Amino acid sequence: MRCWGRMLVVAAATLPAGAASAGEEPLYRSAPEWVTPVKLPDMASAPNGLLVLDIQQRIDGPTVWAFSDTAVKIGTPEELSQSSNIVLPWSPDKGDLIIHQLVILRDGAEIDALANGQKFTVLRREQALEQRELTGILSAALAVEGLRVGDTLRLRMSTTSKDAALGGRSQLAVPLLAEPVRVASASYRLSWRKDEPLKWQALTGGVDATPRRNGDFMELPIALPLAKQPEMPDDAPIRYRRPPMVEASTFAGWDDVSKVMAPLYTTEGTIADGSPIAAEVERIMAATDDPLRRTAMALQLVQDKVRYLAVGMDGGNYVPQTPAKTWDARYGDCKAKTLLLLAMLHAMEIDAEPVMAHAQLGDAIPSRIPSVLAFNHILVRAHVGGRALWLDGTALGTRLPDLGDPPPFGHVLPVRAGGAELERIDARPPARPIVDLALDADESTSVDLPSVMTVDMTLRGQLASLLTLASSQLGAKESRDLTQRLLQEYVGEAQFEDVTVTPAVEDGSVSIRARGVFGSAWDRVDKRTERWLARIPDIVAFAPDRARAAWADIPVATPGPDRARYRLRIRLPDGGRGYRIEGEGALDGRYGGYEVQRSVTLADGVVTVDETLATSGTEIPAAQVAGERDRVATMLGQAPRMIAPEDARRRWNLAGAASTSQLDAIKAIYAANAAKADEENITALTSATSFQRGIGDFKAAEAMLTRQIALLPSVDAYLERSAVRKELGNSAGAIADAEEARKLDPSSASAISSLAWLVAAQGDVDRAARLLDERIALGGKARDDFRFAKAAMVGEFGEAQAAIEAFDALIGEKPGSPALLNARCWVKATRNVAIDTALKDCTSAIELSESTANILDSRALVWMRLGRDEDALRDLDAALSQIPSLASSRLLRAIVNKRLGHGERAAADLAVARQLSPALERDYARFGLKP
Repeated sequence: MRCWGRMLVVAAATLPAGAASAGEEPLYRSAPEWVTPVKLPDMASAPNGLLVLDIQQRIDGPTVWAFSDTAVKIGTPEELSQSSNIVLPWSPDKGDLIIHQLVILRDGAEIDALANGQKFTVLRREQALEQRELTGILSAALAVEGLRVGDTLRLRMSTTSKDAALGGRSQLAVPLLAEPVRVASASYRLSWRKDEPLKWQALTGGVDATPRRNGDFMELPIALPLAKQPEMPDDAPIRYRRPPMVEASTFAGWDDVSKVMAPLYTTEGTIADGSPIAAEVERIMAATDDPLRRTAMALQLVQDKVRYLAVGMDGGNYVPQTPAKTWDARYGDCKAKTLLLLAMLHAMEIDAEPVMAHAQLGDAIPSRIPSVLAFNHILVRAHVGGRALWLDGTALGTRLPDLGDPPPFGHVLPVRAGGAELERIDARPPARPIVDLALDADESTSVDLPSVMTVDMTLRGQLASLLTLASSQLGAKESRDLTQRLLQEYVGEAQFEDVTVTPAVEDGSVSIRARGVFGSAWDRVDKRTERWLARIPDIVAFAPDRARAAWADIPVATPGPDRARYRLRIRLPDGGRGYRIEGEGALDGRYGGYEVQRSVTLADGVVTVDETLATSGTEIPAAQVAGERDRVATMLGQAPRMIAPEDARRRWNLAGAASTSQLDAIKAIYAANAAKADEENITALTSATSFQRGIGDFKAAEAMLTRQIALLPSVDAYLERSAVRKELGNSAGAIADAEEARKLDPSSASAISSLAWLVAAQGDVDRAARLLDERIALGGKARDDFRFAKAAMVGEFGEAQAAIEAFDALIGEKPGSPALLNARCWVKATRNVAIDTALKDCTSAIELSESTANILDSRALVWMRLGRDEDALRDLDAALSQIPSLASSRLLRAIVNKRLGHGERAAADLAVARQLSPALERDYARFGLKP
């Protein structure tokens, strides 16, 4: 929120006092006598880039003069392009732009770039219009003729600035160069009359500067560049992060600043009898006798009926336009909106005054030199019924319940005719949630299926108003996309059935209602299936770094005022039988700057979570940081989780489910979205394919992939359909798809390997080997991947010994690779050769790997070949405890259980294996492995 017009902080000197006169054309004159010339470094030995940056400023009464001398040595064509076009901005309503010298230095000679009558061209262009600002700043532009690589371009120029709104006071704030910026010669000098009541300071530390007298003036020289500024933690309060800058002003104090600005906000006579504004005041007063409601109605009128536009031209940097102008034009900045609102409140005899603030740097204001530059915003503070009400005309969506919410501005300065001092605003969370989100999740069929959620979301304040504005200005598709991106930010990616957005003008809110399919929130962790219930771990974080000695005493700034409410309701499978909550459900306390309240209940197969998080921007003292980190970590570690029973219904066992509403809704939503898919968005098709494969409906998955390929063919789509067709027993179709994938990308390792595998499965091992050998012969990074693929293919369909020897060679080059050891073990186990060494391969791979499920599956087959079915069963149980959907382990366990006489268990595993992978039983039959 930047309300004051943009202040030019161009370091450019000026003319003596009597010569300053505002103008809309650059002046061409010699530098003023008070400027001390700087000496250029030796051009022959000087490096490329910035050689000289000399800034000299003088304050003389209400006028600030700024002189700058810059010299840039051009070393590259890119630098030539950047330097040859000069653009100089200035504010013509405040002062002049004066060009003293523009020269090209070449081979010891000085070439006057303006000698042939070339002048700067004046441009009026509002570069800040996209930020809704009309600054009135002019730009003087010139393309330097004849400039070459190797030249040095030197520009000496000045600007003057005198702002009538400051009541004869002057002020400045100038950034200072600091290392690691490279410059051959840099300096800054500020001067002022010796009897001028000037205050100055360097905001950053480490500046060695002492004023000295020079005739009738005082001078403050500062050597540049300054030392590299100390790093600050990102979570340090703003007052600790001081930029390298010097500031000065002739204001006597904050009370003086307050007094000077007060006449600009006098409301007497600003609402004419019978005017449109007077009519609005009468309408409000007729509607209610309650001053609080009148205040809310006046604020809503200013927020909703006057659009924001900052006007800084023609003295408007500090001077607000009249209420009549604001109402007629229906635009205004913070100054204009504040004056309009003040006038209306005073007309209704409501106690109100303007207060100046800085929207971002309010925490640092007390450390600043008193001046108007310390502020960039102004708003209204009213007092009604003993309450302080903060009324910001540039905000959006503020309603009666929000009037007591203090803004996050830190320190403010009341604007009063008698003057005032800085006041600190005690921040607190908003009265109403900015985001109020309720999720109703249907997960009643299975924990493995996607979640079907109904989303009810209410937004308030700026976010609600921006969404309403965007929706009114965008097309239907763009508006829908915007809303879905917002939902994705707060809820996650989903396939939505429908989304409705309903603004509530009186409430200042926007309601979003949607229903969609979201990815399952259930995870396999430590051999159990669980789901996080709390949203807090995704939001609350407190990990400040105070390890450096220089940072040890810096407090931590926590997030600014906010309030959010999150509610989650989950319908569990099987009526919640066997499901339990682990962790701390109830919570009420402050952690890391967050006020947290939570309740969790489980009843009748439904778990309900209600959380509220509120922040006020409080600081945590450095001495409390370590303890607070521990408290936050403990709180997050104890966040509640829902634990599913071991026999929880899975996606491969949906028959007999107590509820099919989740499954039915998923199918319906995916089908509806798939029907609307086009080449620009095939997400619905890919999501539906993944779901159909997950529940074992390969025919439906094939149909989805066929539609996807028709819209947007790709290597991945062809290969996925190839895999699906293989599961369905359509070998010819699978090979055709792999061929199409290879045509799209002949270098695709996945396409080549898949095709080779499918061709080998049809008995043509030689052709499969040639496909892989062609890529192996090319070398490169993928060479070893193709060697691996060939060894595995030969092990599956060709000579087992040749495959083992190929893996021997690979393992010799990369010893200790779990993947290679497991692959060699698998070849030996499936082909029933070298079983004695196969056991060693698999065991070594398990010891070297962090993810062991597939290796345990391989070792189980080795145990089976050795006739040790009990050992095989233990490994298969362990593998399936990690990955319950591992089809190969399901099939092998069915075989083992059948051999051990556990017929019912064997049948159950066989049914799951057939659903997960219909082709698996056929593939394993080649190795004599039949259930």
